[in-house]
Amino acid sequence: MPTLFKFLYWCGLLAGLVYAVLFSLAYLVEPRERPAVIEIPSERTNPPAQ
Repeated sequence: MPTLFKFLYWCGLLAGLVYAVLFSLAYLVEPRERPAVIEIPSERTNPPAQ
């Protein structure tokens, strides 16, 4: 069973590395704020009367 333990070790190491990267991205990287402007044509908001 040494190969099973080696496999589980590498899976745990990889999962820990992914967790560390996600944790660092969540807590150390600040998002940049910018205004969001979406222009909607007036035909979509006010359809012509039929």
